[in-house]
Amino acid sequence: MAAPYQQIVDDIRRRIADGELTPGDRVPSTRQIAMKWGVALATAAKSLATLSHEGLVEARPRSGTVVADRAQRRRPSAEHGLTRERVVAAAMALADDEGLAVLSMRGVAARLGVSAMSPYRYVGGKDELVTLMADAAYGEAVWPEALPEGWRARFELVARQLWQVHRRHPWLAHITPLNRPLALPNLMAYGECLMAALDPLGLEPVTMLNLQVLVFSHVQGLAVNLESEAQAQEATGLSDQEWVDAQMSTVDLRRMPTFAKVLAALPGEGYDLDLDEFFEFGLRPLLDGIDRLIARTATGPGTA
Repeated sequence: MAAPYQQIVDDIRRRIADGELTPGDRVPSTRQIAMKWGVALATAAKSLATLSHEGLVEARPRSGTVVADRAQRRRPSAEHGLTRERVVAAAMALADDEGLAVLSMRGVAARLGVSAMSPYRYVGGKDELVTLMADAAYGEAVWPEALPEGWRARFELVARQLWQVHRRHPWLAHITPLNRPLALPNLMAYGECLMAALDPLGLEPVTMLNLQVLVFSHVQGLAVNLESEAQAQEATGLSDQEWVDAQMSTVDLRRMPTFAKVLAALPGEGYDLDLDEFFEFGLRPLLDGIDRLIARTATGPGTA
């Protein structure tokens, strides 16, 4: 009997040959394969890597893995011109599409259309790759030529830059824990921007560092939900609202009169937790609180 990964390869290969899957059609993701066939993520990734190596499928940014055009199935080797930057970019695209748990060196090779060992010529392994991915992601921010004056405007800029980076790369929040931050040059640039804004205010060093962490925690605390939100919808087939409705149908609201009253008073569209809107909602009181703290404790010339 063929190995599990080979059975998966044979099935998808047959579906392509029979025309069930045509060029441009999305093939099952690594996570979907693992769920459908009951195999490990590594086995699922190996299946897609084999199909990619055969030229039957190809990875496309923001589209996932799709059936390759027939004219391109016997394409020349992609080994030529492979660089560390291309390996990192492919890994980021893979994590963006399918999540950090799916990321593997083999999967990156499949996305690039190269042999499984080729990425190791440019990156030592997965841990190093993830670090390079994070630094590259934080380096995507486009800063204005002249930074805004005043600590509050500077904090708003940094917070929104961080949020946009995490929005593009939902996996990012899972690899930079607040208590063990990675010493990444591009990440530290955000902290330097915040420190420079606070420096003239005469705050204690611990307070300055705490305020920096507070901004990061606001972004990261919300961003950590981005990847799990997408994965939950893929796994259950339910939208967020459908899932909430299903959960609430089992709750006896007679035991929670205040909660029931609030729910009953909601407008017709109900309560839709939009993370982008909630980020802005939380940023305002966060900065208001920092403003009051600075007014109480700052002693520098910039506090007037």
